[in-house]
Amino acid sequence: MQEAVATLPSGVEIAYDTFGDRADRPLLLVMGLGGPGLWWDTALCDNLAGRGFFVIRYDNRDVGRSSYLHEHRVNRRQLVRAFLGRRSAVPYAMADFAADAFELLDHLGIERAHVTGVSMGGMVAQTMAITRPDRVLSLVSMMSTTGRRTVGWQDPRLLPILLAPPRNTRADYIVGSRRIWKVIGSPGYPADPAAGEVRAGDTWDRGVNPSGALRQMLAIVTQPDRTAALRRLRIPVTVIHGTADKMVHPSGGRATAAAVPGAELVMIPRMGHDLPPTLFDTFADAIERTADRVKVDSNR
Repeated sequence: MQEAVATLPSGVEIAYDTFGDRADRPLLLVMGLGGPGLWWDTALCDNLAGRGFFVIRYDNRDVGRSSYLHEHRVNRRQLVRAFLGRRSAVPYAMADFAADAFELLDHLGIERAHVTGVSMGGMVAQTMAITRPDRVLSLVSMMSTTGRRTVGWQDPRLLPILLAPPRNTRADYIVGSRRIWKVIGSPGYPADPAAGEVRAGDTWDRGVNPSGALRQMLAIVTQPDRTAALRRLRIPVTVIHGTADKMVHPSGGRATAAAVPGAELVMIPRMGHDLPPTLFDTFADAIERTADRVKVDSNR
C-alpha cells in the first residue's frame, strides 16, 4: 500500500493510496458520503489486488486528507430546502466529483480504468461512465441509484441522524458512528463492534469534515436524473444492492440495472448500507466478473 497526495489541475488536492502491481488492470474505488478511502477495507483491496487489479482508493474532496472547500458555506436549512425540491445553489455537483476522479487517473498516467462506486460513489461512477465512456472500461454500482427521486429514496427516519450536530471529540464521534451504523448496517451480517470502533477512530484521525458532508449531501440531493443517459451505456455494468438498505432504497439499484442495457443485477438478501467482510468475496467476484466481460465484448 502506497499513500500520496495528488494536486489536480483544478487546485483540489486528493489523497489516495494503491494496492497491487501497476502493470495490472486499473480499478478505481469511489467511496460514498462523508467516507474516506479507508472505508474500502484493506482486506477487500488486497483481495482485489490478488485477482490482478491495480487498486486505487481515495478520499473525495471535503473528506479525510483531501481538500476541504470551506469557502463554500452550506447550512442545514439550505439542505432541507433542496430536499423539498426547491432551487438551491450548490458549491459543486456530481460532475465535479467525476472530474476529480479523471484528473486523479491522469495524475497516475492511467487512460482507462474499471470503476466501482458505493452509494454516492456509485453516483459518481455512473457519472464518469456517462460523461467519458471512452475512459471507463467497466462499471460496478453498489447500493446507489439513478438520481430519479421516485426511486432509491432514503428512509425519512434517517434525516435527524444525518443532520445531527457535529461531534466535537474523537470519543463522541465513535459513539455517533456506532449509532448510525447500527441503524443502516446489514441485519443479516452483523458488524463486529470492535472493528467498527477502530474504523471510526481511524476516520476521525484521518480528518472529519462536517461542513464538507453538508456540501456532499447537497450535491446528492440536487443531482440530475441519469436514467436516459444510463440507457446509452455500452460497457459492462453490474449493480449490487442489499434488500435491507435504509439509506438508498433497493428500488434505486433495480432502476439502475433496468436502465443499462445488459446490466447484471445482484440483490443480496438482508444486506444494508455497508460492506460486510463476510461478503468481500461476493463483491470481488462481481467486480472481477464485470471486468472480465470487457475481454469478451472486445472480441465481438
